[in-house]
Formats: sequence, structure tokens, C-alpha cells
Amino acid sequence: MAMETLFGVKKPIVALLHIRALPGDPAYDEKGGLKYIVDTAAQELEDLQNGGVDAILFSNEYSYPFQKKVDYVTVSAMAFVVGRLYSQLRVPYGINVVMNPLATLDLAVATGASFIRSSFTGVYAGDSGLYEPDPAAVIRRKYHLNAQGIKIFCKVNPEADSYLGSRSYKSITGSLIHRCAPDALCVSGTGAGTETDSEFLKEIVSYAGDVPVICNTGCNAGNILEKLSCCDGACVGSAFKKDGKTANTVDLERVREFMSIVKAYRDTLN
Repeated sequence: MAMETLFGVKKPIVALLHIRALPGDPAYDEKGGLKYIVDTAAQELEDLQNGGVDAILFSNEYSYPFQKKVDYVTVSAMAFVVGRLYSQLRVPYGINVVMNPLATLDLAVATGASFIRSSFTGVYAGDSGLYEPDPAAVIRRKYHLNAQGIKIFCKVNPEADSYLGSRSYKSITGSLIHRCAPDALCVSGTGAGTETDSEFLKEIVSYAGDVPVICNTGCNAGNILEKLSCCDGACVGSAFKKDGKTANTVDLERVREFMSIVKAYRDTLN
């Protein structure tokens, strides 16, 4: 999949829209309720789009601690938020229900999203114990729902957990591509806002062949040109927030500054 086919530009920037804590989440703002969540997301969506990003990825970033089997209320609330924002969307958009690839796919189908991002393969260990996604279930459900048009952005490595087993990343990347046919590969640092190592990015690109590789975490105005020179695009969240902090809301001027750097770089590629 050429990134231009989906996003209309080379080296696209996919902006994370971190939906505030939802009903059932420990940090849920009961006083503000769903209105606070929707109003905040609506303002952030406008700031991201007005700042010039190429796509939006909706994520339940504040649903700490993340559930290995997400509650129905979480997915339902995310659907409500995306539905309320649907008329505002002017760019392609995707879904990520953290640690829940099957729920991510179902929500993408229900909301008309173009792509999904998750860890679809492997076995990991971390704060939540063992995490073992089922790629066969997701890929088969994709066909069952006649959702072949939804693109799969598969994480090569998890953002915070450790990959169990002794396989090399060359072996992991090769088997992932062969067995699951992802539309893009996401390469991460150790957490949201943590820089992805450029040499590691280059390594995965060398194994990926024709499959696009996306820098998944830690891009900012100071390093984005280095990252884009290594790969095919980037997911960006924290760098667009006030003071560059994940917990804050989007800062329009930071988005504009970042995207002006990206667009000037893309002009040199034409």
C-alpha cells in the first residue's frame, strides 16, 4: 500500500486524538461527563485539522490501566464520541482501542474508519501480565464484516511491554508480513512520547520490502526530519500537546510549527 493512496501525500503525519477518560475508567470526570469528553475532543480535532495534519487516529489513551479485554462501555463511549465528531472530520481517520485489536476493528467498521492500529501479533509481558493477541481472529473477522478496505497498521514492537521469545526482529517482521499481510508496520519507542530509535527504524525498513514503515512514537519538531528520512510516515501525539506533555490538550501553534517543517520537507521530495 502506497501511503499516498490512503492519505493523499508522501510521508503522512497521523495525529493521535487521545479521547479523555471514559465512563468506567478510573480517571473519568463524572462532573464533566460525556459533554466534557466530546467538547474537548471536538476542539482538539479542529486544532489538529487546522494545523494541517494528514489524518486522525482516535485512541483511548487515558483508559489507564488498559484492559486486556475492554469493557463494552469503553467501546460504546468511543463510538459515541467519534459519531458526534463525524461531521467535523475532513481527513482520513483511524481507530485504536488500546490492547484490543478485535474491538479496534469492530469500532472502525461501526464508525467508517479507514485504518486501524494495534499490536496484532506476538506475545508480550508487562504491567498487565501476559498479552497475547489473536491475529487470525482479527483478519478473519475483517473478511466476515466485508471490511477489506480498512487498512491494518501493525506494531512490530509494543510501546511499553517486552516481546517474549528469542526471535530476531528480522524473523518477526518477515513472518508478520508473510502471514498477516499488514498494510503498514509501526515501530515504537518505550512508551507514548518516547523517541523511536532511528537505527531501529532503518533496520525494520530493511526487512519490510514494499510494506510502509511508520515511526510510531516520540516524533517532535526537532527530530521529525530525521525520522521521515528513515521511514514512510509518523504517528504523532505528545508533540502536538501543550508543553509537549501527553496529559495536556492539543496546542494549535505547536501543530502548525510541526507541520510547516514537514510540508517544507515534502516539497523537496516532489
